[in-house]
Amino acid sequence: MASTSPTPPWNVDQLPRADGRVFLITGGNAGIGYFVAEQLSATGATVVLGSRNPVKAETAMASIRARVPGARVRAVRLDLADLSSLEAAVESLNIEHLDAVVHNAGVALDNPPREETSDGHELMFGTNHLGHFALTRWLMPLLSAAPAARVVTMGSFAAKSERLDLDDLQSRKDYRPKRTYGRSKLAQMYFGVELDRRLRSAGSTVASVVVHPGGALDSLTPSRPPVHVRTTAARLGAAPAALLVQGKHAGAWPAVRAVLDPAVRGGQLWGPRHFGLRGEPRREPLWNHLTDPTLAAQLWDTSCDLTGTDLSAFAGRIGHI
Repeated sequence: MASTSPTPPWNVDQLPRADGRVFLITGGNAGIGYFVAEQLSATGATVVLGSRNPVKAETAMASIRARVPGARVRAVRLDLADLSSLEAAVESLNIEHLDAVVHNAGVALDNPPREETSDGHELMFGTNHLGHFALTRWLMPLLSAAPAARVVTMGSFAAKSERLDLDDLQSRKDYRPKRTYGRSKLAQMYFGVELDRRLRSAGSTVASVVVHPGGALDSLTPSRPPVHVRTTAARLGAAPAALLVQGKHAGAWPAVRAVLDPAVRGGQLWGPRHFGLRGEPRREPLWNHLTDPTLAAQLWDTSCDLTGTDLSAFAGRIGHI
């Protein structure tokens, strides 16, 4: 009997092999990024953790090796808040090709004070969006050298209710931490969609996919000491929430599928199956506000100006993006 499923079956517990491939996960030392790295390590691929903190990266690698015998995992020092450091960070990868990058690293501030990067950008927007935007410029030769590389951008369900203000991307006029975070993640998602549009126009073999983890809570995340320790009290207290949301191990599933599944295509959005909040990964319709090509193009041009990065011209090596 022919299957009516639009995509082949996918089992989060039986991932396809990826021997010989190389994946970079920004922020791979903690949170969802750690679980993306752990799960991808089980496929036989070489997994590189991009991390600002070498000590935390070593701890994460030790945890992965303890759970995944023979894991090929290493780290590179990566600070997305320092745009001038990104070229050297990519050079230190010392690889000939990159099969996928998961743009996962992010900063979320709960306290009211507005902070800035060393480049003078609001910290969450500057790290979450501008840092990944500029990093992609330096990674493009390595991605282009792979047969069918993917740029996987980790958005957020928090971005679904936000809208960008192109006149206040840096939140100088009206800074509210949760809103600014949501908008920084929305900017990332616009970038992921616009990047794929330009890659397709250029005839590139690189694809850009956008994902989000749904509702991913620490209290529902299995322990990975000392990377993450969940107390019994936290587990019991979060039990009712498990009906609606999930842990960060499950929040990693859409990104892992976007990296590995040959059925995933550029320009798509993937998230959890149930109400976009929990469950196995599935493709979902692109959110209406993410389908605005004019706003996406304006954000792209502004991002080029703010980072001093002409990604369009650089990517011209593979076509006029």
